[in-house]
Order: sequence, then C-alpha cells, then structure tokens
Amino acid sequence: MTIDLEALYIDLHRHPELSFQETRTAGVITRTLAELGLEFEEGIGKTGVVTSIANGPGPVVWLRADMDALPVEERTGLEYASTARGVDPAGQDVPVMHACGHDMHVTALLGALERLLATRDEWSGTVVAVFQPAEEYGAGSQAMIADGVLDRFPKPDIVLGQHLTPLPAGTIGVRPGTQMAASDGLTVTLLGRGGHGSRPHSTIDPVVMAAATVMRLQTIVSREVDPRDVAVVTVGSIHAGLKNNIIPAEAKLELSLRYPDDEARGRIMAKVERVIRAEAAASGAEEQPVIAVDHTLPPTINDDDATARVTAAFDAAFGEGTVVDPGMFTGSEDVSWFAREAGVPLVFWFWGGVDPQVFAAALAGGTLERDVPTNHSPFFAPVLHPTIERGVEALRVAAREFLGPVG
Repeated sequence: MTIDLEALYIDLHRHPELSFQETRTAGVITRTLAELGLEFEEGIGKTGVVTSIANGPGPVVWLRADMDALPVEERTGLEYASTARGVDPAGQDVPVMHACGHDMHVTALLGALERLLATRDEWSGTVVAVFQPAEEYGAGSQAMIADGVLDRFPKPDIVLGQHLTPLPAGTIGVRPGTQMAASDGLTVTLLGRGGHGSRPHSTIDPVVMAAATVMRLQTIVSREVDPRDVAVVTVGSIHAGLKNNIIPAEAKLELSLRYPDDEARGRIMAKVERVIRAEAAASGAEEQPVIAVDHTLPPTINDDDATARVTAAFDAAFGEGTVVDPGMFTGSEDVSWFAREAGVPLVFWFWGGVDPQVFAAALAGGTLERDVPTNHSPFFAPVLHPTIERGVEALRVAAREFLGPVG
C-alpha cells in the first residue's frame, strides 16, 4: 500500500485526544501498521503502540513519536480545524486541539516506516517504532517503561526522535548537548480560613495569599538568577473560590519550572519553596502550604558523536544550510527516559512547519512572536508541504545512519 500521508494527518488533526485517552489515535496507527503488513502491540503504558521491523543482524534503532493533544480551542480557521472536546483529569469538559504538532509526529513516523520497509534490501538491523501517549503530562514514556517496553522489544542501541517547531518548513534544528530543559510541574495548595466576603477580617484569605505568591515568584528569575543563566518559573493556573461573597478556604496554583541541569533544579526548587512558605507566613496562614511535584522531566541531552553523525547525514541528504543550531529550548520532553533507562545515546531534533515566505517576512519585520504562532497556541498550523515530507525523510535518513549495511 501507499499511505496517503496528507489525508492521515488531516484525520488525526480533526480528531485530537487528551493524554492517556488516545484510543482513536492508537486505532488509526494500528490500522495503518496492519496495512503495511507489520505486527504490533497496543495498550503499552495504557494507550501506547509499538511495532518493529527485524531485518537481519545489526544495530537496533528506536524511533519515537508522541501522539497526545492539548486542552486548547483551535482558532486557525482551517477547513480541517478541530472541534473536538474531551474531559480533563479534573472532570471538566474542555476543547481539544493538536496545538503542539503531535499529529505531524505520528504521520512522519508512519511515513518513515513505509519508506524503510520499501528499502529493506538496502539496510540491516532492527527498527522499533514507539508511538507514545501522554507526553504533555510528562508521563507517557515512564508509563511505557513501567509496562516493560524495554524488555518486550529489542533493546535500543540508539533512540531517535523529532519535534515540530516554528522554523521555516524544510529547516532542521539540532545541537549537541542540552537540547531541551529539565522541568518540574508543581501543584501548590495554599491553606487559609474561609468565611463571608463581608467579614474578611475573620478569615485568612487564600486568594490574596495566592496573588502575593504569584507576584513574588516572578522575582526569582528576575532578581535571583544570573541573567546569563537559563531558568523559567511560570504559574499557568490559579483556582480559588466559587462565589463573589465567599472567601474560600484554599487556593491552588499550578507551576511549571524549567532549568538546564540538576544543579540549577535544586537551586530553583529551593527558592520556589521558600517564597511559597514565606508568603503563607506573611498572610498569617495557620497551616503550611502543600507542595506536590506532579512530574519531573530530565534535560534532553543529545549525544555529541551521534548528533554529529545525524547532522552530517542531514546535510548530505537535504543540502548544506538545512541544519541550524536552534539553541537550547526551555521547553521539556520525556523522550530521554527511553535512552536513559536503556543507557544508550539520544538524538532529538526539531523540524520546521512554517511557510518560509511568512517566516522570512516576520523575521525581517521583527514580528516573529506576533505573526508566527508557536507550539501550544490556538493558531498553531503547520503547512502540510514540505513539512510532512521533511519529517518522514528526517526520520528515515537518521535511522539509516545507524542501521547496518546489507551483507
């Protein structure tokens, strides 16, 4: 068969699913794998899918794509825009959109498998394709590892992966060393004393406590971190109260923290905890705040030698100047758990999905942030071509770099 990759991508984009709920997506993947004549296992790490192509002796190369979507309402205006809705972990009905390109990741990996199957007479070794759930929760790779994925399939000699990003379509961004930051997700519960809105003096107001905490947290990076260093402290969610004349008993904050290494993590985490506890004390809180770590992601670190090989292979396949150093991204990924647990090198790169003319005009006009929507934006909309083709070929070229020759 020949996969209609454009139709596949559009179908996935129209039907996004939240983390650990990717049952339809997994079904699309398994049907496509079956049509390619490949056996597979599903339900790994709840909704993950894995297949392998054993093609004689040689290295084992793992190719990974994530497949979950986000609670974002799409505003791209595309004919195939998502109108899907889902239920989040809190039980709330939310809009759902592929605002981070995971639909393109799945499409590219399926296309790469098709190309590798068609050229089996040119390489030797084993390709393992991992379709991973719940990257957005930072939990999918560890769920698959806990479910025995490293024992149930040939152990990798190298792990390869890629991510769509707002670079010009056709461009690839990769660098040796730290490619993406480490991160932690925190849920902070500030405990006050509730009461009537007309009698604030009889309460310990957690809303005011939360407001003061959010503002003070912003001074950690601006006043306590060397400007030459990388650190991010973001409060992405705040919830408190149900009615205007009731002072609630608690407020919840959800934080996203980013740093380049474990040493920086220790410093930032300590500062965040100090601020939270100090603001609670300043508000007269009678109970200590509860600080829960929801997930921890290590830095995504590209192996130096393997990255050099992949970069050279991309240059040879796509032409000099195609590959750029995008710098370290302060976003985070859970792909590195596979390589870390297996004790093998990782190479993780980005590829562009923005119309090159649109990108060039925005760059020249100094309006990149305004005119080129980034990941997690409701306007995130990669151009279909050559984004699909470059994603397919990048995976194929990188895999072939590490697979053995025939004979």
